[in-house]
Amino acid sequence: MERLEAKRINGHTYYYYSRWEWRDGKSRRVWQKYLGKLQDIVQAVAGFGPSPQYAEIFRWGLPEALWRQCQQFDLVAHIERFCPKRIQSLSVGEYLVIAALNRAMQPHSKRSLWEWFVNTTLRRHFPKATKEALASQRFWDHMHRLTQDTALSIWKGLLQRVVQQAAVDLSNISYDGTNFYTFLDTFNSRCPLARRGKNKQGRNNLRQVSYALFCAADGPLPLFRDFFRELSGDAKANPTVTLVFDKGNNSQDNFALLDELSLSYVGSVKLGEHKDLAEIPHTDARFVTSASHPPGTKSFRVRKQVYGKERILVVTYNPKLFETQWLTLSADVMRALERLRELRGRLEDRRQGLVRGGRAPTLASVEKQCRAFRRRPYLTNLLEVQLGTDANGLPSLEYTLNADAQQEVCAKYLGKNILITDRDQWEDGRVIRAYRSQYLIEGVFQQMKDREVGNWWPLYHWTESQIHVHALYCTLAVLLRGLLSRQVARGGLQLSLKRLLRELDDIREVVNVYAARSKKQESGKQTILSKTNPVQRKLITLLNLAGEKEAV
Repeated sequence: MERLEAKRINGHTYYYYSRWEWRDGKSRRVWQKYLGKLQDIVQAVAGFGPSPQYAEIFRWGLPEALWRQCQQFDLVAHIERFCPKRIQSLSVGEYLVIAALNRAMQPHSKRSLWEWFVNTTLRRHFPKATKEALASQRFWDHMHRLTQDTALSIWKGLLQRVVQQAAVDLSNISYDGTNFYTFLDTFNSRCPLARRGKNKQGRNNLRQVSYALFCAADGPLPLFRDFFRELSGDAKANPTVTLVFDKGNNSQDNFALLDELSLSYVGSVKLGEHKDLAEIPHTDARFVTSASHPPGTKSFRVRKQVYGKERILVVTYNPKLFETQWLTLSADVMRALERLRELRGRLEDRRQGLVRGGRAPTLASVEKQCRAFRRRPYLTNLLEVQLGTDANGLPSLEYTLNADAQQEVCAKYLGKNILITDRDQWEDGRVIRAYRSQYLIEGVFQQMKDREVGNWWPLYHWTESQIHVHALYCTLAVLLRGLLSRQVARGGLQLSLKRLLRELDDIREVVNVYAARSKKQESGKQTILSKTNPVQRKLITLLNLAGEKEAV
């Protein structure tokens, strides 16, 4: 039985909606809902209810999507099996997962971790997280318990679980390495891991750490070297796995290791190391195409002694690659010609007395500049330089573009690759497609170094143990992103990683807070999502994020 009741309190009439039931032979009220005064009911019916005092806005889409990946593989509990909780508040597993989620979303230093965390819905999944608990010192107090061996065990166990539960395809595995520069002092002896070397950012004056990564094409998902043998449970690598790598990893030792592991591979070698093959024009009859080839590509194969063993070499020609390399070569030639023209102009000005000050150029200094101008591939042969001196001993410069050499480069070198493999039964087209999957791991490195969505920076650590921990939670972030991207792609929605992260991050949770009706009551709250577009609604469905949320 339901009733609308009016109660007179302190001279005011208040209305309640109540439900009554018969119990022990008597009619008793079992539930009631306060409706307010009469004017409150009228306003509610007319659609003009009380306005909220304020609204709280939290990042919802991306945190919830990444947290679902953590839940699916029980990541916190998995880490805690290796690092049991001994200290109050957050566990090592919770700290590590929070750090990985931060790196996957929006990297912050440990000093500003709380400012990021408190503005996300992750706060409800980690109720023990406080500003004091997420302080930088507390984080590293816990991470000091995470040894290098323990971190490796955590990573191995997690990969076993991911591969088995997510049915990851390991038929194609890419391998590559990169360098990340640090700001470690040159004379810091606490971190022998960081050394001087080269990096693509040009910061060769800084110490850097090398990061090697195996990556599954089905994702892409990060792996590690010994994973193949441990997964197969055999002393030899899984014979169904094909390792894909680029020419920067070629060495006698690496190919000996591949042979020892009985691991199939697809790689590439430098054109200059096999000039007899590189100099065969792409118009030669040996270049053929077939239905298995990628569009426009043609190839032929030979057997040749390479790195101590007879191996299969597949010489390929791709017109799209030719066009790209030709445009690059043309730009290099134009830039070098401009610099040579400027250099010759400066020499002529000095010869005519227009320039008198400064150090006079020498033949050696001019020759050194010419070498620098022609440093790019093929320019030494394409741009011929003639140096001499006049009666006063001043250098003179003449240069020409060798059209015949340019034509030869186009016919014999541009658009070509020489692939190396042991997959004798594979057609050339399949070998070519496998090698092209290398772009996946290159994409992972680009993402890690990207200043917008990169998850490696900043790296301001100064000990080896801290860098190992940093590498672990950054790689966990790569794994979470890869799993997320893989799930979306399998749902039929093709988005770049940047677009995926942006669309999810734009979905916010809005909590409208209303004034309490009395001192004994808490403030009323209404939770809704921000307005979503069709892509975001599709993502909410694909990632099972809907729950009881309703987008406005």
